Amino acid sequence: MRGLIDSTLREGGQTVGVSFTLAQKVEIVRLLACLGIEEIELGVATARDEELPELFRHARGLAAGCRLALWCRLHTEDIRLAAALAPDVLSLSVPVSDRHMAKKLDLDREQVLIRLEEAVTQARSLGLSLLSLGLEDCTRADQDFLVQVVQLAARLGIARLRLADTVGRTDPRSFARLVRRLRKCWSGEIAVHAHNDFGLATAGALACLDAGADWADVAVLGLGERAGLARLEELVGFLVLGRGRQRYRVEWLPLLCETVAIASGRGLAPHHPVVGQRVFACETGLHLAGLLRAPETYEPFDPARIGSQRLLLFGEKTGRRAVQLQLATQGLHPSPEELADIVVEVRERSRRLHRPLTAEELSQLARDSVHSLVS
Repeated sequence: MRGLIDSTLREGGQTVGVSFTLAQKVEIVRLLACLGIEEIELGVATARDEELPELFRHARGLAAGCRLALWCRLHTEDIRLAAALAPDVLSLSVPVSDRHMAKKLDLDREQVLIRLEEAVTQARSLGLSLLSLGLEDCTRADQDFLVQVVQLAARLGIARLRLADTVGRTDPRSFARLVRRLRKCWSGEIAVHAHNDFGLATAGALACLDAGADWADVAVLGLGERAGLARLEELVGFLVLGRGRQRYRVEWLPLLCETVAIASGRGLAPHHPVVGQRVFACETGLHLAGLLRAPETYEPFDPARIGSQRLLLFGEKTGRRAVQLQLATQGLHPSPEELADIVVEVRERSRRLHRPLTAEELSQLARDSVHSLVS
């Protein structure tokens, strides 16, 4: 694995209803750099985006250790504009399924190959040396034609293939199989662009990395067209906290996700994987007892790694053992009869309040209910 390509500002910016200001884009770039993301796709090479030159200027100062990429169609004017911005990586995009070529470009296979060669030749002539080729809808493409495109890319000196599961219909195993198949005829880098239409994007990206892909596209909160892309926070979180690859500074994840949530107007669900504020909240008796004895019994990682905290709550789902263990941490040791009364009161109060009690509220309830516990 070479790294991750963040597409929050490009693919994420295409999300319905999302429109980042320049200041928001700059802050997102800064936080991605703090996290340690290797490549940031800043946007699309188009004259409509008048802020791109300014964004590139800021990004070069804030993300000196990151490669800056730009997505581009096979259009002469777009390539010329891209060259003026001088990205570290230019990601040319070409549809490779018959459906896309015919319905979207009104071109046949031979015409697409000709246009691709012309675009690469132009990009090279303008000084763009590191080229990535996005194979749009490649998971629904004719496999013989796909190999033909890959062979042309090799002859043209393309550095990286970017395999796009454009409508998210490929399962992780099949996507990984495609990576392994193309490895047999391609010696350059491979990236994958997994869409989340069936909730498989993160799993698909991970499966492809395990199958030999060098890069995976991600977006913060999984922003993007329709159901979005693989979620950056999930993939980074799993690689670092699940597999122990200490290449990303995961303590920046909560602030990055919160910043994008506010900028996109999408909000951050309390139980959002990895970074949700209530991911480490627990009320169930058996789990509470386990957490109080040994947190690793019911936690995938120490929440302190990302600056979070576990939240132990006590309510209708909570049993005697969990209440006893929690009170013991406060030096409170009720008798079995007193403990039974406290548990009944915890459940009744929780029902009245329509929420569980905090650890502090539990301690106070115990002291109020059992006078012998008050020194």
